[in-house]
Amino acid sequence: MNIEYEKMFLRFTGYNTGKKKCKLCGREDVVISEVIGVCSECLRNNPEEALAIARRSHVISRGRYGLPGSPPKGGSVKCNICANECELKEGEKGFCGLVENRNGRLYRYAGFPDKAVVDYYYDPLPTNCVAEWFCPATTGLGYPKYAVKSDGERGFYNLAVFYGACNLDCIFCQNWSYRENTRKLKPLMSARELASKVHDKVTCICFFGGDPSPQIIHAIATSRIALKKARDDGRILRICWETNGLMNPKLLEVAVKLSLESGGIFKFDIKAWTPSIYEALTGVSNKMLFENFKLACKYIDERPEVPLVMASTLLVPGYVDVYEVRMIARFIASIDPEIPYSLLAFHPDYMLTDLPPTSRIHALECLNAAKEEGLKNINIGNIWLLGDYY
Repeated sequence: MNIEYEKMFLRFTGYNTGKKKCKLCGREDVVISEVIGVCSECLRNNPEEALAIARRSHVISRGRYGLPGSPPKGGSVKCNICANECELKEGEKGFCGLVENRNGRLYRYAGFPDKAVVDYYYDPLPTNCVAEWFCPATTGLGYPKYAVKSDGERGFYNLAVFYGACNLDCIFCQNWSYRENTRKLKPLMSARELASKVHDKVTCICFFGGDPSPQIIHAIATSRIALKKARDDGRILRICWETNGLMNPKLLEVAVKLSLESGGIFKFDIKAWTPSIYEALTGVSNKMLFENFKLACKYIDERPEVPLVMASTLLVPGYVDVYEVRMIARFIASIDPEIPYSLLAFHPDYMLTDLPPTSRIHALECLNAAKEEGLKNINIGNIWLLGDYY
């Protein structure tokens, strides 16, 4: 571990919710992060210079776990599993930490049906899923075809599948411990082993993490095995995803169809609209995200009983503001105004601890902007975190 990284990490993770200064324009505000180093306006209006500063946080974050600070480019071996499309030089690891160029060939540590870095737990239903306000497990929507009960599936469970790798580096990640799983490459489990954890009281599987994207092939294999067993037994089993959506489009389409057929929901976590703000927060590009969202939405009319696709956005103070939400909502509404959209309250975590939680007025202004753009099915999540912080 580089001692300089450690010092910087500890400095950046100290709580400081007072005013901080943008290193480019000099503006001071409680909703400017010292960790990011620049304000949202500089990221929008001067992205090249602003990102040169903001990228430093990802070098710190990733260096702590021996991972590259950005998706590698210029190498002779390319990985196509996710949207980062890492190009690896000899001995170089991919951004997710699960692939490497070994002697000119792509070597995968995990993510195929034989093994993945993954853990699981049984989550009693109804649970605090991002889609809980219309999910069959909570509401009974789609009963009896897609739900066991018409008023919520109390007494049943969701198999919550936590993948220990990610193709983003969100500096506010609440599940940031996945990086330790990546570093250690454990726990490991095959698709067949994971599918065997689905017993007769499990009515849904939700893949999250980290993110399922770097290990999507394992998740697809697990789904197919578990669904076959459930169908043979005459049981309901929904396949759901909580993902950044940045996976290979062909693999995404397979995953969406598994949700479509089973009554599950494909949940896109759209971090930001502006590419430079997205990268400042996550370390990577959102170039493929919106095309993947449109691809998934091709199937929404095939199952009207339960919404197939939804989106959520975390309202990061000072960065994911009304403009970001308005543009995301406009994009979603242009596809179908009935697509559910959830606005989630932010709580400081991981490296981004120098911002306050989301203010109530921030959330309400974003809600109104989404409505003005034509969306009809909007929710504010984590409302207990909202306050008068700024």
